[in-house]
Amino acid sequence: MSPKIYYETVSEAIKKLRSNGFTTDFNLEENCIVCNLEKFKADEFEITDIYRYEGDTDPADEATVYGIQSKNGLKGILVTGYGMSTDILTTKILAKLTSKQADTP
Repeated sequence: MSPKIYYETVSEAIKKLRSNGFTTDFNLEENCIVCNLEKFKADEFEITDIYRYEGDTDPADEATVYGIQSKNGLKGILVTGYGMSTDILTTKILAKLTSKQADTP
């Protein structure tokens, strides 16, 4: 799945995803995806949308917004850094997520 850059800002992408039912805020923690006190394995989710943003002057401003959906229908948003600001934990967990579009011929 190639990243989409349809919205001018991260905030606009998040607003659009929320309007499409991606209302849960997810974070990464200890090799899992976390929402409030619930922890999920990465293989319980698939990536449905990707929006990547590059900072104009500061590489630390690079971010990726993911729309992700669980196998039981829970939809939410995961925002991570990329490029120089990506850590090993993020890379490992994202590698475990499947891409909805990658599964379609």
